[in-house]
Amino acid sequence: MALWTHRDFRLLWIGDTASQFGSSIGRTVLPLLAATTLAATPWEMGVLGAAGTAAFLLIGLPAGVWADRMRRRPLMITADLLRAGLLLSVPIAWWLDVLTLAQLVVVALLVGVCTVFFDIAYQSYLPSLVGREHLVEGNSRLQASQSVADVSGPALAGGVAQSIGAANGVLATGLGYLGSALFLWRIRGVEPAPRPHGGRKLRTDIAEGLRFVVDNRSLRAIAGCTGTSNFFAGFEAAVVILFLVREVGLAEGVVGLLLSAGGVGGVLGALTANRWNRRLGQTRVIWLSMLFTQPFGLLLPLTANDWRVGLAMAGMAIAVYGATVYNVSQVSFRQTLCPDHLLGRMNASIRFLVWGTIPLGGLVGGVLGGWAGLRATLWIAMVGQVLAVGWVLLSPLRTTGAPAATVPDHG
Repeated sequence: MALWTHRDFRLLWIGDTASQFGSSIGRTVLPLLAATTLAATPWEMGVLGAAGTAAFLLIGLPAGVWADRMRRRPLMITADLLRAGLLLSVPIAWWLDVLTLAQLVVVALLVGVCTVFFDIAYQSYLPSLVGREHLVEGNSRLQASQSVADVSGPALAGGVAQSIGAANGVLATGLGYLGSALFLWRIRGVEPAPRPHGGRKLRTDIAEGLRFVVDNRSLRAIAGCTGTSNFFAGFEAAVVILFLVREVGLAEGVVGLLLSAGGVGGVLGALTANRWNRRLGQTRVIWLSMLFTQPFGLLLPLTANDWRVGLAMAGMAIAVYGATVYNVSQVSFRQTLCPDHLLGRMNASIRFLVWGTIPLGGLVGGVLGGWAGLRATLWIAMVGQVLAVGWVLLSPLRTTGAPAATVPDHG
């Protein structure tokens, strides 16, 4: 059955789109608020960036166990409602003139905790909702929504920050999460009951999920590639807004437009990922998409307040195009490979390994930005992301058309 006619998938898709728009605006407007209104230093920007993803290190693995022991849709709704409440506290504090950087860091940390549960539950819920034969199509459509949000969100955030203040832009983020919860609540399909865990200890289930990932050479390579790229993306996130505002001298609205350029590539990547997978094969696309697009990200550190802004925008669009095709392909590959009862723990293990590197990169990038300079740190960030493809180039994904190993579902 085509997913266009699948009512429950449409509701998931709409809800996820609302959530992605809120997240995209929030990822831009919170750092802008810190950089412009609260006069944050490079180190403080690194701490703020790290706080948003630290939860993947702190609770990522046990969250996967809980996602396998609970129904996943109610878990996603609860996470959305909590994220909305946390983010709405920011404009309220701003209106009362009591907003501090410490509050932004705490909000970012707690929103990150909720995001861990939502993302792990969502990636584990999709196969039971649409069937494994529709995973590439479903992931492509969901990724398209994220990419459209990535195009529009930073531009909207920059415009809002410039016109009515960055704190007011956080309202859109909270409302996006409320909309997501509403649409998820309207899904009618009955989710299969989770497999009884029989009183097994938490660490036993965590170890089972980690073993599934580490023992499979292809999954290990995907984790290495994505984790390395994300580590250096943490460098980038810590300094890029400071670099564009303070060193290049761009207005907030222009910063938003430049950051939106990557989203244009993301939309095109999501729309064409299914075609590339059919034409070249899923495993081949995973490494080709990174190899031929990530070097264009090196144009970002070359930008200046002239025609080179356009060059940087083009480079970001191409790099994000390839990263989006890669993400659709590798997520679908993982979901197809893994039995249902392990999906939560597999996704949590991957997320722990690949997202846990982002806060570390953010902290190192913040320190490096203050010591070596913003442009030098951005160069290191982009070169590191280019070199990350080595993991998948040296893996079975480059030489075979099928998973290197699989684990049957016994029950």
